Amino acid sequence: MASKLKIDFVSDVSCPWCAIGLSSLEQALSRLDGEVGVDLHFQPFELNPDMPSEGRDFVDYLGRKYGRTSQEVARSAEAIRERGAQVGFEFGKRERVYNTFDAHRLLHWAGLQGRQRELKHALFRAYFTEGKNPGDADVLVDLAGKVGLDAAQARAILASDAYAEDVRERERYYRDSGIDSVPSIIVNDRHLIQGGQPPDVFEQALRRIASAAQ
Repeated sequence: MASKLKIDFVSDVSCPWCAIGLSSLEQALSRLDGEVGVDLHFQPFELNPDMPSEGRDFVDYLGRKYGRTSQEVARSAEAIRERGAQVGFEFGKRERVYNTFDAHRLLHWAGLQGRQRELKHALFRAYFTEGKNPGDADVLVDLAGKVGLDAAQARAILASDAYAEDVRERERYYRDSGIDSVPSIIVNDRHLIQGGQPPDVFEQALRRIASAAQ
């Protein structure tokens, strides 16, 4: 019988290394298909919790936050595009950084509906590949409908404060547990793998954990 691992993927919709990490992790999981089963959950983490709804200019915000010049921001973006391409994720040009709290609320609901993974992928593509605002209600409702969720219910959730405290509680839990950067991949509530690692790294780590769990 194949081992089964619980994986909590702690990440933010606006984190490029999270998009890379998910694509890389899924490549590793495809190699373990039939050997290791996975119960995958996406957990919320906001890199920019105080970001206004209209967002801020990408280059200006990252330059101020990390003390980088516009040239350094551009070089970093190019390196990220290259890493994404290696694992099959396409990065377009990002012009703004947005608030992602409502996206996390919708992801929480999607998890209850069995559509969380599909919505996570849709959000990454919408923001990183297509340059859309993942905090915009119309964008979120459209993505929800495209992955098989009830669009009218999604809009009603976004118009309310539904799941807001659930998201905040999860965010507090992981911050209190020492998570301060993403992606953070927690396996079986005890093993931590951080960063957008290559598929080989994920594969080897998951094999070791699965073997030890048997």
